[in-house]
Amino acid sequence: MVSQPSSASQTVPTSASPLATWLSYLEQIHSSEIDMGLERTAKVAEQLAVLRPARYVITVGGTNGKGSTVTYLEQMLKAAGYRTGVYSSPHLYRYAERVRIDGALLDDSQHSEAFAAVQAARADTSLTYFEFGTLAALWLFQQQALDVVILEVGLGGRLDAVNVVDADVAVVTSIGIDHIGFLGDNRESIGREKAGIFRAGRAAICGDPEPPISLLKQAQDLNCDWRQVGKDFSYQQQSSSWHYHSQAIQLPQLPMPQLPLANAATAIAALEALPLAVSAQAIAQGLSHARLAGRLQLLAATENRPDCLLDVAHNPHAATFLADYLKQYYPQRRFYAVVGMLADKDIEGTLAALHKPLAAQLQQWFFASLSQPRGASAAQLQSAYQQLASDTPATIHDGVEQALTTAQQLALRDATRAAERGEHDKPLVLVFGSFYTVGQVLAQQGAVD
Repeated sequence: MVSQPSSASQTVPTSASPLATWLSYLEQIHSSEIDMGLERTAKVAEQLAVLRPARYVITVGGTNGKGSTVTYLEQMLKAAGYRTGVYSSPHLYRYAERVRIDGALLDDSQHSEAFAAVQAARADTSLTYFEFGTLAALWLFQQQALDVVILEVGLGGRLDAVNVVDADVAVVTSIGIDHIGFLGDNRESIGREKAGIFRAGRAAICGDPEPPISLLKQAQDLNCDWRQVGKDFSYQQQSSSWHYHSQAIQLPQLPMPQLPLANAATAIAALEALPLAVSAQAIAQGLSHARLAGRLQLLAATENRPDCLLDVAHNPHAATFLADYLKQYYPQRRFYAVVGMLADKDIEGTLAALHKPLAAQLQQWFFASLSQPRGASAAQLQSAYQQLASDTPATIHDGVEQALTTAQQLALRDATRAAERGEHDKPLVLVFGSFYTVGQVLAQQGAVD
């Protein structure tokens, strides 16, 4: 079904309009925030002639791990001397984060120019905010002589706007339960949607060691070049390095990356499937340089702030990984948890995934209301938490800023008291639950570039 434009009269921005004006316009022109389907996007993409934005295209989907996999690919290709374009979402703080060319953000004026090009091409075709942004990114890539464009799926895969472009290499990082209202409530249904980015006869990389049958079947039906972690490629961590193995190559003594190791291995497998030379040195260099704001990001303590660990984990699968990370790297640290989530997420499951393995270290929950249209209230978070029958204290706060300030004050107080007793225990403030939550903290703490 093709949705019609909003009936409200809109003043159309121009290529010279500020980016903020364009973003406000995009938020109002379509009848819904999410409108799954490719018909509208494909029609405009053909008009713009952006369906082949680079020599090669890698599309990255999955429940969790997409962002880090994209960043690994970008950094390794960059180290190998290739020109890259990246499209990812959502952004943490400002829209320009969604598009990178050769690792750099673009000026706001370039985004305005791209939006104007899409506006001219779409005529009376209604587009969502995400669809409009996807087409603008493809237009920006088309203006450059890029070797590889890396597209991150926004939601699902089969009907996501980035899927109008045929990927040379399709990557599915993991399959977990998320976006139930759009993708289904089980891994088979979700896997079927994620597999929609596969293309006949082309490479399909799977970073999930136990993929659903639906994902495997789609790859088989399309005769894809299927490569699965644990079978076609593998990795092994040692004390301060790790090894990557596949049927074609062995890479010993790779540097330990800051982002999840499993996604690093998946990214290397994707590079293997491209007909581009990437040396072991470039791979090692890319691994060392890969960073991603809001993913396992530590804001080091200052005189007025304790250590703060930020992570955008917003579903049980991601929260489980976060809990394992805390157990491994902060096994003795006490921590205070600041949480803000969207109401359509599995709130109880996400809180349980973190609480159960870390109950002994967790000192207090600080539940924050999110002001976004889909944001959960602090009371909703507390209600879900009460189902866990936990005796860990919890407080509710009107917003993320208030919750964070309170948590930091308590952590600093505890650190002072510990020092007075001759102890060196310094509590950690953990912030997670949503891109919106982490983005607000980065802005509040002055940690945004």
